Amino acid sequence: MKKIYYLSSCDTCKRILKELQPLDGFELQDIKTEAMTNAQLNEMKTVSGSFEALFSKRARLYKEKGLATKSLSEVDYKNLILEHYTFLKRPVILFNNKIFIGNSKKVIETAKETIHS
Repeated sequence: MKKIYYLSSCDTCKRILKELQPLDGFELQDIKTEAMTNAQLNEMKTVSGSFEALFSKRARLYKEKGLATKSLSEVDYKNLILEHYTFLKRPVILFNNKIFIGNSKKVIETAKETIHS
């Protein structure tokens, strides 16, 4: 599988997609215009190991809902991500049973090396 979940309105996602070029054979899914399905999220969880790994604690809604003070379960993380796309740590890059989550320099460099090796 070669797929990238991203947000088209996010400048960081746009910059990363440019950095990763060429993306031959990759399917791109803008999670704002095409919501993730339960099956897609479960697939990401299978590769990543947990829903928490896919969850962004930097999302504005995380603070607004006061989630930092709550003890969240895996089911909570899953439901929040499905409820609103901003809870997904972006971008999520799936490549041959490997997953790269988020926009840290190290993650993106590793993704680039893996994709283009």
